[in-house]
Amino acid sequence: MAVELKVPAVGESITEVEIGQWLKKEGEAVKVDEPLVELVTDKATLELPSPVSGVLGKILISSGVAKVGDVVAMLEEGAAPAARPEAEAAPQAQPAQPAQPIAMPAAERLMAHSGITPAQVQPSGPGGRILKEDVQQAIATKPAPAPAPTPTPTVPLTPKAPGERKDDVVPMTPLRRRIAERLLAAKQNTAMLTTFNEADMGMVMELRKEYGEGFQKKYGVKLGFMSFFVRAVVQALQEIPQLNAEIRGGDIVYHRYYDIGIAVGGGEGLVVPVIRDADKLSMAQIEAIIADYGARVREKKIKPEELMGGTFTITNGGIYGSLNSTPILNPPQVGILGMHAIVERPVVRNGQVVIRPMMNLALSYDHRIVDGREAVTFLKRVKELIENPVRLALEV
Repeated sequence: MAVELKVPAVGESITEVEIGQWLKKEGEAVKVDEPLVELVTDKATLELPSPVSGVLGKILISSGVAKVGDVVAMLEEGAAPAARPEAEAAPQAQPAQPAQPIAMPAAERLMAHSGITPAQVQPSGPGGRILKEDVQQAIATKPAPAPAPTPTPTVPLTPKAPGERKDDVVPMTPLRRRIAERLLAAKQNTAMLTTFNEADMGMVMELRKEYGEGFQKKYGVKLGFMSFFVRAVVQALQEIPQLNAEIRGGDIVYHRYYDIGIAVGGGEGLVVPVIRDADKLSMAQIEAIIADYGARVREKKIKPEELMGGTFTITNGGIYGSLNSTPILNPPQVGILGMHAIVERPVVRNGQVVIRPMMNLALSYDHRIVDGREAVTFLKRVKELIENPVRLALEV
C-alpha cells in the first residue's frame, strides 16, 4: 500500500522548510519512526520520521524548498526489498567495504573549505553522522605542515595578481536567514537599551564545590550555574513584572507565568528552547531540562514547539569566553539577561582589596515599557540573589 510522506506542520508561522540530507535511499527498508530526511526550518533542523514500516519508494523532492503539506516521497507499507534469486546469490563474497559516514550539510561545507576528509574526522552525531563540531575538532587537531625552506629570492617579490583571489559563496540556511531577520527586527522595532552590573560568584562556586558531587549522584545531572540564574531571574521578575511583559498593539500584556528561554548553541546558530513554568521547578529539574535541551539541539532533535513562546531569555556568552556584551532582545520579549565569563579580579571588600571570581552581567530591555529604574533594580536584584544564594531558597 502506497503511503505519502508529507512535510508536517512544524510550528506557528512556519510555512516552508528546506529539504536537507536524505538519510535513506530509494528502495531501502525503513521502520516506523525511523528518520528519513532532515527538514531545515527557520528555527531548527529536524528529522522527519517514517509513518510506517516498509520501503522508501520514489523521492519526489530531493532538495530545495518544500511547503508544509507537500509530498516529498512515497513509501510502500509492509513491503520488503526483493530477495535476490539463488543463482545471483552464488558469486564469491567480496570483502566488506567500510561504510562512508554521513556528513551533515554544514560539516560537508566546512570539510570542502578546509581540505579535511571524512576519514580524518571522528563522528559524534546520531547514527555515526559527522557534525560541524566534529570537523572543527579535526581542524584543531590536524598537525601543521612542516615549514618549507625559504628560498633566496632571485627576483623582486610582487603581490599576487588580483585574478588569483577568490571567494566562497555559500547560501544562507533558513535558520541563519531567520536569525538575521529577527535580530534586525529587534534593533529596528524596539527602543533597546542595556544596563550593566557585576556579581561575585564566590558563594555559588563554593556551593557547587561542596554539594556538586552529591547533587549529581542523587539527581543524575550536574549542578551548573544556569539553574541559579534561572531561579534568580524568576524571583526578580516576580518583583519587577515590567520585565515579564510584551506589547500587543496598544496594550501591555503582563505575564503571570514564567517561561524562561535559554540560548543554546546548535552549530548553525543560537536557538532558544523554553523552560516552561520555571517558577514551579526545582534546581534539579531545571538542570535536567537544560541538559536535555542541549543534547537534543546538538542532535537536531529539538521540537519546534519547544522553541516557541518564552517571557524572558537568558544567554551565556561566558562559555565562549566573552567578558562583556550587549545581548539583543528576543521579541516580543522586553528583557534578556547576558551572563559572561567568570574572571578573578581585585575588588574592595570591607575596605580591603581582595581577589574575587567576578562575572559581568548585562540586561538589555525595551525602553518603551521598561524604565531605567525598573531595569537597574531588576539587575541589582539578580546580583544580590547570586551573591547570596541562600536567598533563593528562602525567597527573601
